[in-house]
Amino acid sequence: MSALNALKLVAAQKPTSLPQVQQRRNKLVKRIWEQIELAKAEQAGTTFAPTKFRTYTDKETGVRKQVEISKRVKAWWFTADNGKLALSVRFGPKVLELAKGKYAVEIANSGEIINVLEVVKTAVQNGELDAAIDAAAKKLRDGFAR
Repeated sequence: MSALNALKLVAAQKPTSLPQVQQRRNKLVKRIWEQIELAKAEQAGTTFAPTKFRTYTDKETGVRKQVEISKRVKAWWFTADNGKLALSVRFGPKVLELAKGKYAVEIANSGEIINVLEVVKTAVQNGELDAAIDAAAKKLRDGFAR
């Protein structure tokens, strides 16, 4: 017992679930990571195809099976009307409003895509886009209401 006396003991418990805000941030950070990997693969001239598991029921036996399939990742960057590259951040199917009336980031060349995505990732982790994420999540939820 003398070994435990050297430690500072507290009555803390691990939370059972993450707050909703943190769950949404983690979801968006995961999608940004996919975009960074897609941009790296595009610059290297290779393909990026993450995998996911899909569950289906076999019609003959009625047994549920899981198969690993490749996931389709669409690029968030595009060529704007002025001929320059632009990057819009998406939360599900909704485009996030980064500032009042601004939905995209202008990029000088394709080499800067990864740097811009890293900055956006840092902003999401710091909570700077929480209001935009909440607005997009609310619009998404309202689409399911009857």
